[in-house]
Amino acid sequence: MKNILCLTVLLLSNYAIFSQVGVGTTNPDPSSVFHVESTTKGMLLPRLTTIEQNNILNPASGLLIYNTDDKEFRFNYGAPASPNWIKTSRNQAVKYSNNNADTSVNVNANSKINAPIISALEWNDDTSIYSVDTGNNTITVAKPGRYKIVVNISLITTTNTARLTPEMWIEINGTQRGSYSSTGYVRNANGQKESSLHLSEVFELNTNDIISVSIVRTANAGSVNLRSVGSSNIYIEKI
Repeated sequence: MKNILCLTVLLLSNYAIFSQVGVGTTNPDPSSVFHVESTTKGMLLPRLTTIEQNNILNPASGLLIYNTDDKEFRFNYGAPASPNWIKTSRNQAVKYSNNNADTSVNVNANSKINAPIISALEWNDDTSIYSVDTGNNTITVAKPGRYKIVVNISLITTTNTARLTPEMWIEINGTQRGSYSSTGYVRNANGQKESSLHLSEVFELNTNDIISVSIVRTANAGSVNLRSVGSSNIYIEKI
């Protein structure tokens, strides 16, 4: 009897070691250990808040969860002793551009103004992250993290003044951050009346930080405007 019991345990142990598990299929793929098939249902992974995620003790490298705070799948890219949770879903972004009324604003003023590029919504992937004040041309982020900000401004003048040079920069909560863009030189000679300004930055932001783009005159006085509808924009992506 003992021999039969030992043989049974041994056979079951070998089955556990070498078998595959199929759910919804009797023919799991040979390359899989666990194979699920269904035409009516999905597979639900563990759903954790960020606090619960960070409280996992020594999470295995490659451990996969769904973060309910940020609504994204994450896996541990790091080691169990030093986890680094990386999202697998696409980044959430927002993009705004200028409208027709914005093209009449002089962006070459003596005092800085918030660039009028937040009037026309192109898209907003997550309104719980990005909120917009079109009156003040600002965007507020509701979640902390690293954000990529790209700004493009197309310029034109209809005046006869030469050497017009608006300059722009990004502000966070009213304070200049990152680099300046000073390439918007309008020579206004031989038919040259157009120019442009461009910025690309990455910032670590906090909850409720306010993003704006400042622009101001740095050379001769004279009216400089946004070139046309939709020619100037701001793109923000949580990375």
